[in-house]
Amino acid sequence: MRMRPTLSWTPDEDLPPGTKDLEPVFDALSAGGVLVLSGAGISTESGIPDYRGEGGSLSRHTPMTYQDFTAGAQARRRYWARSHLGWRTFGRARPNAGHRSVAAFERNGLLRGVITQNVDGLHQAAGSEGVVELHGGLDRVVCLSCGAFSPRRELAQRLEAANPGFEPVAAGVNPDGDADLTDEQIGDFRVMPCDVCDGILKPDVVFFGEAVPPARVEHCRELVREASSLLVLGSSLTVMSGLRFVRQAAQAGKPVLIVNQDPTRGDRNAVARVALPLGAALTTVATRLGIPVDDPASA
Repeated sequence: MRMRPTLSWTPDEDLPPGTKDLEPVFDALSAGGVLVLSGAGISTESGIPDYRGEGGSLSRHTPMTYQDFTAGAQARRRYWARSHLGWRTFGRARPNAGHRSVAAFERNGLLRGVITQNVDGLHQAAGSEGVVELHGGLDRVVCLSCGAFSPRRELAQRLEAANPGFEPVAAGVNPDGDADLTDEQIGDFRVMPCDVCDGILKPDVVFFGEAVPPARVEHCRELVREASSLLVLGSSLTVMSGLRFVRQAAQAGKPVLIVNQDPTRGDRNAVARVALPLGAALTTVATRLGIPVDDPASA
């Protein structure tokens, strides 16, 4: 029997509750050299739900595993039907004040870099350039046979043409771009093969049960070594892929600051956890620093 991913943990009850004081975040950014580590919580204000917290998608959704995806055609049919619909939602999402604040901090030379656990591309859409996509990005597709990469928009066009009239109403869309559909709604959805070798196509994202490429992990570790402090934004740090960088920073004596309304698995390693909404909190810090946070909608 294949094990499903374990995605739960118990908060440390002996730790103090989160603070509303943004002074530690202001001080860290004032000093510069900050490395940002972002999670799904930074994108909730853009309409993309997170996995945990109130209304988190894990209450109804188990993410696709690499083992399931590669095991059979029916699993891939379910994935691509759901992901094709979810991609439309991701395509409509726009960066929020949190993403724009991070981009503004970068433009003003305050950041060492940005590591994101998200696959939505919203940091880049907001203007951030030094972004490491720890878990990859939904805007790219890779062939598991020949290794060819292609833009997701091209696959979306092929799927549209192969599945005319595919317009189901999803119960929800998850942070991995997987929409909630029933088997009846999926029906006989047609999956497209690689247009180079007819191999199996997979989004260029790290599924549960799949390892982050070692070179990418080492690049992130190097960013931690070079940073003055680590600022975690909207991540519960439940999975080790992000938590390891928090622990690395703490062990090196670098301040770890977390902005997340709910407790996280990294709270024990943090100087402080600020329990405030991300967009408002980062905009407040930017205003104190005298840094404008551009809003493309008002341009």
